[in-house]
Amino acid sequence: MRKKVLVIALLCIFGAGSLCAWNTFRARAPAPAAAQPADGLPDMLKEAALYESRNDLIKARDTYQSALEKYPASKDIVKIQESLDDLNIKILFSPVITPDSVQYEVRKGDSLTKISKNYNTTIDLIARSNNLKDQKIALGEKLKVSGSKFSVGVSKSQNTLTLKSDGRILKIYRVSTGKDNSTPVGVFKITTRIVDPSWYVNNRVIPAGNPENILGSRWLGISIKGYGIHGTTEPESIGKQATAGCVRMRNTDVEELFTIVPIGTEVVIVD
Repeated sequence: MRKKVLVIALLCIFGAGSLCAWNTFRARAPAPAAAQPADGLPDMLKEAALYESRNDLIKARDTYQSALEKYPASKDIVKIQESLDDLNIKILFSPVITPDSVQYEVRKGDSLTKISKNYNTTIDLIARSNNLKDQKIALGEKLKVSGSKFSVGVSKSQNTLTLKSDGRILKIYRVSTGKDNSTPVGVFKITTRIVDPSWYVNNRVIPAGNPENILGSRWLGISIKGYGIHGTTEPESIGKQATAGCVRMRNTDVEELFTIVPIGTEVVIVD
């Protein structure tokens, strides 16, 4: 069942930016692709794996992308897409300069806070992609800084969250959405980013680490009061409509997303 849902999600077309774009975010299966011999696919996958073993992440990613485009009806499509997703994140989190990033030279008076605001990115992403252990930077130091505009799309029917960079899919995550159709539909923005969030429920404050706190390790609040994207203490619920209305992710996944998306990131949620 999981594989079937992922294949549908991978083949759908996602859109963003306005209410009229909701339907293009909606997961839908296209007409079945014509059967195509996949004789060359094993060699392409071996080639991609070889590039990756040599830490040539760009060539590995491009090879997986070519395989995905050339053999869309392959029984291995989910595995290929997952490999591509993982490489996209590895490249983003690496010092490798890409067309959607810049090599920034630290100037007098700079700080990671200042640089992140100037490029509309996060301190976490700058630190992660430059292997920084803390926020200390030196005059003249060269840093990779992402210039991408990230966006998020959530499909309630598929229980998927799609992270995009300048309109290009970076990764598709499995999530949980609201039971009884309680997750709101619309175009929102990320308004808050909280590490180890407290849970406010029934006039109580349940701190992080308390077994009763179900929010997991991160909270990305959106522009509708009380709703957000967060982690979980119940990873077995992922893939189901099981929440009180929020979008729930595995802690490792929400921590990854948290590193990437700044305040102001667009979040489009569709049925």
